[in-house]
Amino acid sequence: MTALTVSTAAAAALPAQCVAIGVSASSAGPVAAPGAEAVHEAFGGGLVATLSSLGFTGAEGETLKLPAPPGLKAEVVLVVGLGEAADDGGVSREALCRAAGVAGRALAGVERAALALPAGTAEAAEAVAMGALLGAYAFTDYRVPVASPVGELVIPAAPATHEETTAGVRHGRVIAEETNRARDLINMPANHLTPDAFAAIAKDLGERYRLDVQVLDEEALAKESFGGILGVGQGSVRPPRLVRVAYTHPEAEKTLAFVGKGITYDSGGISLKPVGFNEIMKRDMSGAAAVLASVAAAARLRLRVNVTGWLALAENMPSGSATKPGDVLRMYDGRTVEVRNTDAEGRLVLADALVRAGEEQPDALVDVATLTAAMKMALGHRVFGVMSPDPGFRAHVVDAAGRAGEEAWPMPLPAQLAEGLASTVADLANTGERMGGGLVAGLFLAEFVPAGIPWAHLDIAGPSFHEGDPYGYTPTGGTGCAVRTLVELSREAATEQSGASR
Repeated sequence: MTALTVSTAAAAALPAQCVAIGVSASSAGPVAAPGAEAVHEAFGGGLVATLSSLGFTGAEGETLKLPAPPGLKAEVVLVVGLGEAADDGGVSREALCRAAGVAGRALAGVERAALALPAGTAEAAEAVAMGALLGAYAFTDYRVPVASPVGELVIPAAPATHEETTAGVRHGRVIAEETNRARDLINMPANHLTPDAFAAIAKDLGERYRLDVQVLDEEALAKESFGGILGVGQGSVRPPRLVRVAYTHPEAEKTLAFVGKGITYDSGGISLKPVGFNEIMKRDMSGAAAVLASVAAAARLRLRVNVTGWLALAENMPSGSATKPGDVLRMYDGRTVEVRNTDAEGRLVLADALVRAGEEQPDALVDVATLTAAMKMALGHRVFGVMSPDPGFRAHVVDAAGRAGEEAWPMPLPAQLAEGLASTVADLANTGERMGGGLVAGLFLAEFVPAGIPWAHLDIAGPSFHEGDPYGYTPTGGTGCAVRTLVELSREAATEQSGASR
């Protein structure tokens, strides 16, 4: 695991193998960003000219390694592109985060490096720390790594801003570490991360961070009539679980509830997925991973808000005991659902969990799920959809995602699409019209949200798992999507009641 520290020593004086600096792009050529002054001086004031002669522009994601000149204790200078500078010459929080991610990945195998990116404020320091640790992430539990992640990253800070920088780094480190925890869970193979194993991990985390963790096993689920969760999990030899993970603050006035889809493997059930769609279905618990990590982050940051996470865990498999198309399930709230497609299973486990979470009357309720391929078709691989019957709350969640650095888009819940969920044999069917399938899924979930509770549904099917080459702070594999958005919602709720600024 990469260590992260703050030092008041100048970047030029830090004993490190490498010092990383940021350079922005402009119409006049590359522009050295704040933090690069010592390196610029070591190059005799000719850093920018050197970069220009080598064709370095400062574009986002661009990197260049140079031998360190005399005057620096480091052996190598890593130059990272920040992208186009703002009109005032500044660098956005997200640009900093992505550049730090590129640096964190480029420094793999280095024992100690100085990260001299612009980090003069708490917000900037948080972005740099978070991006660096996200970029340095590597999932190596099942292989010998080609190059281990960078051992230690040191962020220089002026004495006058050391306290502010340290606070920002601490926040960034917690959010990054919890996002990486979610990534680890997503990347674990499904034969290791079963519903009971996931529940055990939640219990261990609860002991570590003093969270209240309650686990309902298959017997408890049956006793309390969680028909949706049981119906999805009954085809597997690994029984389902519903896990409640709660963080409470003694001075909190608000409570948020997060519900995560936790299908540890999704074969589609009897409605089996076609060839080519099964290979990454271990990722179908990304929502539950995000929820668990965000509750842990709230606890570690000691946010003045109560946060309760619900992990709806099951394995969706075909077998002689599996739910069949046409079967009818009695849900936790007593209503019945006709299962037209067993591959529309996520909404069934979420429905039970939403009702149960709503019984505690939280101030807001948010569910997170890799729910539909339709949302991926609509928004691509990097943007998740946000649905809510309350336009104001939907906008609030989308804005929080943007501030957290995640790309989200507001999606409607057209009432006419709900007509397709009518069933001739049950109160509701689990699928409706194929066109607009992501919205239909949201309308199904809305049926199970208690009246009067602000609710939003996050469909992260696209950005939850990245199959291409790494970019910015995004690795190949599980991304930990939605962790930062949920933490931002928690921080906002804590800030609103305390009246303090971030």
